[in-house]
Amino acid sequence: MVVCVGRQVTAGAGGVRDLSCRVVWCPRYRRAVLAGLVRDRLDSLLREKCAEHDWLVMALEIEPDHVHLFVKAHPKHAPSYIANQLKGFTSHVLRAEFPHLRSRLPTLWSRSYFVATVGAVCADTVRRYIDMRNERPWRRAVTW
Repeated sequence: MVVCVGRQVTAGAGGVRDLSCRVVWCPRYRRAVLAGLVRDRLDSLLREKCAEHDWLVMALEIEPDHVHLFVKAHPKHAPSYIANQLKGFTSHVLRAEFPHLRSRLPTLWSRSYFVATVGAVCADTVRRYIDMRNERPWRRAVTW
């Protein structure tokens, strides 16, 4: 068994999980509209929506022309679901509260986004686990 110091895992009824992902998205036409009051409101909306879904915000960085979010979520929520929930909710609220966003952009967010899962082990460790999963541990010493 491998123990990672400082790793935060969540135990549920069916098992233990540690699913983290990084989500990055931009306003339409990469316009620098995420500043000042819009930035502050976006920050609170993202944290509100993540809390509603029990997603833990590990890091959040809002630049004038893009958003970086590092979040821990439940495995039942696909990374695409996370991105779409956050983009849809924030677009609706921000465009209602800030009329200049409606006049400058046909939609607040571009249709694209970047999502990457963040693993806690290296590829070699996973490869060794897969290669050795059917072997009997008492016949071969496992060195992790």
